Amino acid sequence: MAKGIENLTPQEAVIYLMVMTSASDGRIEDAELRTIGRVVRSFPLFSESDENGLVGTSENCGRLMSSEGGLHKVLEAAAAALPKHLVETAYAAVVDVVTADENLDMTEIRVLELIRNALNIPDDGAQAIEHAARARHMTVDAVN
Repeated sequence: MAKGIENLTPQEAVIYLMVMTSASDGRIEDAELRTIGRVVRSFPLFSESDENGLVGTSENCGRLMSSEGGLHKVLEAAAAALPKHLVETAYAAVVDVVTADENLDMTEIRVLELIRNALNIPDDGAQAIEHAARARHMTVDAVN
C-alpha cells in the first residue's frame, strides 16, 4: 500500500516526482530509468538505502498515481515532504529525468509546470535548472 502523504521522506518525495514525470507521457523509457538510478546514486540527498529501496518506492508511487486523482496526490505528498531548501534539488532531479530521453512532449512540459507550482519554484530558478540539464545531456552529435 502506498504511504500516506504525511509519511513520505524527502528522498521518497523526489523519487515519486521522478517516477511521475517519467510516466507522464504514458511510458517510462530506459534512459529515464537509468537517469532515476543515477540521480539516486549520485545526489548527496540520497543514501545507499535509498538505492536499495528504489523499486519498492517506485511501485508505491505507481499505486498512488493509479488511484483517483493520483497525479495531484503525488504532487501534494511531495510538496508536504520536501523542506524548502530541497525543492530546487527535487526539481533538478525531475528535469534530469525528463530530459534524459531527449524528447520533451507537451504532457511532460505540463507536468514540469505542475511540479514548479506545487513546489513554489520561481521562474528564474526553474529556467536555470532546465538550462543546466539541457547542457548536461548534450552529445557530440546533437543538432539544434
